[in-house]
Amino acid sequence: MARKDARASTGTPALVALVAAGVPHTAHTYEHDPASDLGYGLEAAQVLGVPPEQVFKTLVAEVDGTLTVAVVPVTGRLDLKALAAAVGGKRAAMADPHAAERATGYVVGGISPLGQRTALRTVVDETVWLFDTVLVSGGRRGLDVELAPDDLVRLTDAVVADVGRS
Repeated sequence: MARKDARASTGTPALVALVAAGVPHTAHTYEHDPASDLGYGLEAAQVLGVPPEQVFKTLVAEVDGTLTVAVVPVTGRLDLKALAAAVGGKRAAMADPHAAERATGYVVGGISPLGQRTALRTVVDETVWLFDTVLVSGGRRGLDVELAPDDLVRLTDAVVADVGRS
């Protein structure tokens, strides 16, 4: 499953982090359609031919004033109250997109939980354990990386909690 070519080590910060950590992964590229009304994650699932429940989106929220990453299935939405509780906070709201881009070094629609400019505390939805591998953004629109849930949780130093809702 590992992609071992020169492009992987010179790609996005997410791919560089995976290669540097020696984590088995597969990079999946596709042509992002700006006219798609599916949303980035559902578009990726459709184009790549994988179950949408196996594709996770990376969202940046602010919990008690601190930027926090939530990784949830693209088929659902983020429960902000559950996110706050998962990190011992009281109140959560979606972060300003520009603040999310500045902190992570990625653009909205391509924010990866891996290789962020500033390592933000991260919460991964517990449904991650339902799969042998999951797909997350590889750091740009049209690039997803497939990796084992254990590796995702370990590399992001994530808390795993029930933060996704259907």
